[in-house]
Amino acid sequence: MGMMSLRSVGLAIGMVFGVLLSAGPVAASFVLLPEPLQQAIRDQNLPPDAVGLWVQRVGDAAPLARLNPGKPFNPASTIKLATTLAALSELGPSHTWTTTIYATAPVRDGVLKGDLVLRGSGDPGMVSEEHWRMLGALRRTGLRRIEGNVFLDTSHFHLPLEDPGAFDGQPLRAYNQPPHALHVNSNALRFHVLPDPEGQSIRVESDPPLAGLEIVNQLRGVRGGCGGWLRGIRYEVDNGSGPPRVIFSGDYPVNCGDYELLRTAITPESYNRELFRLHWGQWGGELLGDVRYGVLRSRDQAPLLVHQSRPLGDIIRVANKWSSNVVTRHLALTLGAERMGPPATVEKSREAIYEVLAGLGVDVGGMIVDNGSGLSRHARMTPEQLAQVLQAGWNSPWRPEFVSSLAIAGLDGTLRRRFSNGPETGRMHLKTGHLNQVSAVAGYVRNRSNEDVMVVLLVNHPTAHQGAGANLQEAVLRWVHAL
Repeated sequence: MGMMSLRSVGLAIGMVFGVLLSAGPVAASFVLLPEPLQQAIRDQNLPPDAVGLWVQRVGDAAPLARLNPGKPFNPASTIKLATTLAALSELGPSHTWTTTIYATAPVRDGVLKGDLVLRGSGDPGMVSEEHWRMLGALRRTGLRRIEGNVFLDTSHFHLPLEDPGAFDGQPLRAYNQPPHALHVNSNALRFHVLPDPEGQSIRVESDPPLAGLEIVNQLRGVRGGCGGWLRGIRYEVDNGSGPPRVIFSGDYPVNCGDYELLRTAITPESYNRELFRLHWGQWGGELLGDVRYGVLRSRDQAPLLVHQSRPLGDIIRVANKWSSNVVTRHLALTLGAERMGPPATVEKSREAIYEVLAGLGVDVGGMIVDNGSGLSRHARMTPEQLAQVLQAGWNSPWRPEFVSSLAIAGLDGTLRRRFSNGPETGRMHLKTGHLNQVSAVAGYVRNRSNEDVMVVLLVNHPTAHQGAGANLQEAVLRWVHAL
């Protein structure tokens, strides 16, 4: 009987594997997943071939769970892990960007009888406060009056013209803004909607307050719920024959208090012109000429000022925690220019990312990084490749900078409202990704046994962005935390 039982068991095992093989490798791999993960995928009505998964304890030779590890998926913004790690590894956390300011003639008694040149290198962290401080430092050099023009030199980037609405028809969203060698605030304006305490009126103010941009306020104050889309605000831009106008309309629930809306309204060229005039005037500077774009050589004079950006170690936190597309694209372009020489191009950035990742032990075969930010329908990575990026980040001498750039569950960034007030709070450093039909998450989880676990979950399916992807993330990440 014992021999017959063993033979029966052997036949049964053979039959099971025969069925799995006949069903295909995806079905076989799915059945080998831990049952809770199988059930989580079934609960979301997702076919197994729509899900890519890799779960592995740091230090282990093999993963705990995997599904479609070698299949290319659109990774959405989790591809930022590859771009930021490549930039961090090649440039180091102390790397800074320079904005160099030259004069075409000597400054005498505070007067420049010539032109001023601002030459950008793509500082991804240039915001209003930095720009204001930069012009303050310029003023302290003794320069008071510019009798010529100001030239804004963006030649460090050599990029094709790009329609900011090409990806999803939303050209006014900050996340769609293309790179620019002299970007400030990623070309975005922060509009403050400010109802008075009595609800009789509503003010709308912009930050920064750029001259020449008219705000048409047609908002009507009402009483109501606060959970509606943009609290009922409709935002439009009129760039017709006259000066640019932004139009606010709709019913705004004044009982909900103040509100902020981050949008674009004008081109980077117009933005920079007006911002220079605003900040130079605030420091008491005079400009008799115009602010123009162009390459104007400085006759080999020493620069009046070299402004240094915040270090890369700080900048990647913006890229990853808050998933900034334009910041990440600037990192990719900078990497390409530093590795292959200026000007920065998209082609150089792609090649540089592949080269650096390959040097870190990542198999880049078949990988498509496109623009490096994940705002793409063409980007592709496999779960195993993304796991290799995580492993390379863990092995990096810059591990603290890399891991701390990721959003922390329940505390900050894109995860600030997820896993809050539970045992998982603060124990996950993750990069999220979200596009229509794409849901993704990747990073590190400290489980309840105090082991560090790498997790990659990529879902490409028509329902991925409609809740199925996020629900599956919750289930998988909670399972990993409970290990």
